[in-house]
Amino acid sequence: MASLFRSFLATCFALLLVVGINIPSAQAATAEVKLGTDDGMLAFSPSTVTISAGDSVKFVNNKLAPHNAVFDGHEELSHSDLAFAPGESWTKTFASAGTYEFYCEPHRGAGMVGKVVVN
Repeated sequence: MASLFRSFLATCFALLLVVGINIPSAQAATAEVKLGTDDGMLAFSPSTVTISAGDSVKFVNNKLAPHNAVFDGHEELSHSDLAFAPGESWTKTFASAGTYEFYCEPHRGAGMVGKVVVN
């Protein structure tokens, strides 16, 4: 009887290991920020995105080119090259929690600024 019980426990343990190993890991998310609003305003849409550490932001040129996204003090996140073509895009991954403010160099004076909040 004890042998049968040990075999049952060993089988249950093995099954739990197999199920545990096959659990898919959490996938990082990607938020999208349009460079220029759909109605042609010189703004990021949305102007603020909130993501988790390890997630990414995809910046997509939308209207009234040229645009870019510059993060002062964070060259690794900046994309200083100007995007001219509609649909042109780039993606940046944010590894650390914090608030990251950015702007479009050609349109900063017009108020084209944004923020990425990383939890």
